[in-house]
This record gives sequence, C-alpha cells and structure tokens, in this order.
Amino acid sequence: MMDMKLFGCLVLFPIQILFCILKATVRLLVPLKRKDLVADVVLITGGGRGIGRHLAKEFAKQGARKVILWGRTEKCLRETCGEITRTGTECHYFVCDVGNREEVYQQAKLVREKVGDVTILVNNAAVVHGKTLMKSDDDALLKTQHINTLGQFWTTKAFLPRMLELCHGHVVCINSILSLSSIPGAIDYCTSKASAYAFMESLTLGLLDCPGVDCTTILPFHTDTEMFQGMRVRFPQLFPPLNPEMVAQRTVDAVRTNTAFVVLPWTMHLLVILKSLLPQCALEEIHKFAGSYTCMNTFKGRT
Repeated sequence: MMDMKLFGCLVLFPIQILFCILKATVRLLVPLKRKDLVADVVLITGGGRGIGRHLAKEFAKQGARKVILWGRTEKCLRETCGEITRTGTECHYFVCDVGNREEVYQQAKLVREKVGDVTILVNNAAVVHGKTLMKSDDDALLKTQHINTLGQFWTTKAFLPRMLELCHGHVVCINSILSLSSIPGAIDYCTSKASAYAFMESLTLGLLDCPGVDCTTILPFHTDTEMFQGMRVRFPQLFPPLNPEMVAQRTVDAVRTNTAFVVLPWTMHLLVILKSLLPQCALEEIHKFAGSYTCMNTFKGRT
C-alpha cells in the first residue's frame, strides 16, 4: 500500500506547479513591488565601459548607496567613476583582472577595508576573440574561460559569504543568449557563457533556502557595444542589436523585483523553445536563414 506521505506529495505536486504558473502570470500582468537600493553597495566587474558603464549609471540613478567599479583598464574606470561621482553617488574603482584568482581575493579584501561590504555583485566582465576552434590561440581560449567563467567563481566566493551572514545580497550575471544557442566563430565565448549559465542556475537553486540573498541572470541578444563590433546578422531590421542602456535598465529592474532569469528581447524565448522541439537539420536551416553561420565573418570586436 502506498505510503500516505508519498501519496500526499504526489497530489500536492501538480497543485504547486499550477500555483507557480499562476503566480508567474500575475507577475506579468500586475506591477511588482520594487525594493529600494538605498542601503546597497554595488560592485560591477567590467564596469569601465560598455554595458558595465551603463549599469553603473543605472544603479546610481536608482539610488544605490555606493558603486564600485572593477576592470583591467584604469583610464576607462577613472572616467566612469568620475561620471558617477558627479551625479552625487559615492563611487570607487579598483584595477582588477577577474581571471586572476589571487588578484580577485586581494582586491576583494581591499574593497571591504576601504569601502565596506558588497551587497550586490554584478559579474559583467567578459571577453571574446571571435575565431573558430582551429584558428584560436590556446592562450586566448584559456583567457576567455578564466575571465568569463572562472572569474565568476572567484568573485562570488569572495563576496557571497558576507551576504549570507547579513541575510542581504544579490548576485547578478550578465550572460548572453549565446549560452543557450551557440554560433560558429565565437566558440570560446559561447562555451564560456554556457558554463556561466550553468554556474548561475546551480547557484540560484542552491540559495533557495537562504533568505535575503537572490540571483539574477540576464541573457541578452547581440548588444550594440565595442565588444561585438563588426558582427552582422542577415536581417538587422528583424534582429536589431540591443541598446546597452536598455539592457542596464532591465538588469537593475530585475534586481529590484528579484527576477531570476531575464531573456532580452522576449522573442528569444521562441528560439529556446524551437531548440527543444525541432530536429537538428531544421535548426541548421534557421541558423542559415538568420545568418548565424556567417555573422562573425566581419567581426572586429574588442578582447
């Protein structure tokens, strides 16, 4: 005879799933309550330019108490820090290569001593070399994995423990839709972003029983920054690059509403669904039609 506890779980499970679906539907239709950021100290990796710079501006605009910028180029960090400071928000910058584990731990200690506890960590730093596997230099491949993937391990290990102690914190990953649907010519980037997606998915589930500490993963389509300069899709009118300012706005809003995963634009959800349903030959035709096979041929981006 079936154990009554197991029977109860089997009966309750579909009800719980239905409740979650209804709750998600309500979130789409009803304006959500947004938490304020007045007590938060935000650290943004890759914060000197591109999406990172816009993230810094948006967090400051939305009332963050302090903004900290990490990056490898001091000139960019200094300029962005100056912009944020002029808006009236306290801002600091530290030169740090997130791909260097010891440097991350050293700079994290310095941040705690000079600025205070980080409560929102935004893992935004990334590089792309834009080559096929056989044309990629081994050191370049390692660099991509160290910065785009392992860097998130080191930064999260550096700052998450204090968030858990405070029962207050948020870990954010600026990922890419390429983590779910790869393209040729960017094998280093696609692999690193798929790994980073798995990292965040595991971390998000692992923090379910940790009150006050949340995760957000942003999965944007091609964004109009220096990083992917020269990348061309076949129908730019149908698939225009995203505005980095909009990506930053959606990211901060996702943090304020505790949204775990955000795909930009929403139409990219269709791509994920099609990948689950269509045979490989059909997916290949979609890539050919959209120009995904050749979009990196004109790549001139920044590493």
